[in-house]
Amino acid sequence: MAATVLQLYRKCEALPLGKWLFSRLVCWKAPYFASISPRILRLEPGRGEARIAHRRGVTNHLGTVHAIAMCNLAEFIGGLATDVSIPASMRWIPRGMTVEYLKKAQGTLHAVATFDQPPHAADAGYALPARVQITDPGGETVFRAIIDMWVSPKRTD
Repeated sequence: MAATVLQLYRKCEALPLGKWLFSRLVCWKAPYFASISPRILRLEPGRGEARIAHRRGVTNHLGTVHAIAMCNLAEFIGGLATDVSIPASMRWIPRGMTVEYLKKAQGTLHAVATFDQPPHAADAGYALPARVQITDPGGETVFRAIIDMWVSPKRTD
């Protein structure tokens, strides 16, 4: 049986540079996320934390972190938090995202994903909003997102 994402994270977390390795493995599986070079900080059922560094590759014409880079960070950590939070009998996919850009984003950004309700097993699919807040080095919120995750039973065929 394949290891779950949470089992893999816990194995990597125990290694030197393990969180970096885990982040790279996620980017290998979903290559688009490599464009922002995310770094996982914490991952457990009900919560995930990650960061991105302010570097040229994620900046806009104003020299601040690009809005879409923050969307990518939100989906990265929101998806991982969803994956480790739902029961093994369920699967997920994002269906939409509502975002608020609150101020210019500068410096290393810290994202936290949480849920208002605990994920659960069900016979039918249901919406699970993942809330992501991104803060700057001063702790000010620069971005908020609600990602509409669709959680449904895994196919058995």
